[in-house]
Amino acid sequence: MSALIYSIVQLLHTIVSVYIIVIFISAILSFVRPDPNNTLVQIVYRLTEPIFDFIRKKMPFVVFSGIDLSPLILLLGLQFLDNFIVKFTFG
Repeated sequence: MSALIYSIVQLLHTIVSVYIIVIFISAILSFVRPDPNNTLVQIVYRLTEPIFDFIRKKMPFVVFSGIDLSPLILLLGLQFLDNFIVKFTFG
């Protein structure tokens, strides 16, 4: 296996893993409701809200009775993508 392909796949895996952590942080922040002017809170929302909004628009059934399941849908999609890339590349 080429070292370049291995490095690219590992980089993608790391990016997906870090983004999954950011999604968990965003989900926890939605329960806590911290100060929206906090810089870290703004960064987390800027990284996650555009994708959450896209999921909510394309699949309106993910929000019911005030419960938003778009983070769960995104987590499942990222896990699928991560597993697919790693298994497809390494056999």
